[in-house]
Amino acid sequence: MTGGARAGRAAATVPATPPDDAPGAATAPERPEDVVAEQARADAADEVGRALADQPAAPAPVPSAEPEPAAEAPRPARRRRRGVNLRELRRQQTREAIVDAAAALFAERGFDHVSVLEIAQRAGVVEKTVFNHFPVKEGLVFEADPPMQAALLDAVRRRRTGESVAAAAGTFIVAACSRLGDPAAAPAVAEMARVIRGSRTLQVREREILGQLTDALAEQITLETRAAAGELEPWLAAHAVLGLYQSLLELARDRVLSPDPDGAELADELRSAGERGLALLQFGLASYAKRRT
Repeated sequence: MTGGARAGRAAATVPATPPDDAPGAATAPERPEDVVAEQARADAADEVGRALADQPAAPAPVPSAEPEPAAEAPRPARRRRRGVNLRELRRQQTREAIVDAAAALFAERGFDHVSVLEIAQRAGVVEKTVFNHFPVKEGLVFEADPPMQAALLDAVRRRRTGESVAAAAGTFIVAACSRLGDPAAAPAVAEMARVIRGSRTLQVREREILGQLTDALAEQITLETRAAAGELEPWLAAHAVLGLYQSLLELARDRVLSPDPDGAELADELRSAGERGLALLQFGLASYAKRRT
């Protein structure tokens, strides 16, 4: 994607990877889903390399007394591959045109006041094409399978020996949310904050996504701890971690929508608030908000 409309959609939810100064972080592309796809390609390449390294070397060819006839070039196969690639390229271009058109219209008039037909007309396609790419209108703002989920669970699975789930997941969330304070990201974050806060439908969908993230983290904790069905601890820990995520996300939106946003200090504010919240997750709430009198 290119342009503010495309960047705005990426800012609808937190980036899927932490910034460069976070442990184990890598430089992130513009869209969070690109980060996950890039990592998947790298992992696949590593797996192929390891597999090849374990294979015995292929035997050298035995010279033949008679020259073998030259093999015909597989032109039909090449043509088929080229056709598939072109179709996929056109499909991706159409999808991006739809997303750009939707983001521009949502920014102009709000999510609830834009029809799918209008989006199709702006993108230069028919309404059915929009539904082929996005079965529900909310999918034009939120990913159906949020990359945040895979990245969060991966941070938990890869944590160091002796590190708690709350520490690993919370550290990941604080580092990732701090990126929303980048001054270059402020216009996109503000644009999507206005769109989401202006639509009851999108607010409901965002809560559903947060619920899915909470369930996925709780299931991972249950799996690791072998907790019995109905035990409270995995769900309590997951809700606490995702509560930190939601709090930082809303803080970022509040700041970029304020009359005089100070983008230069927002990243530090998000990081500081996140670290205070993370301290509560790691060391408990026993000493928090004690009654003084």
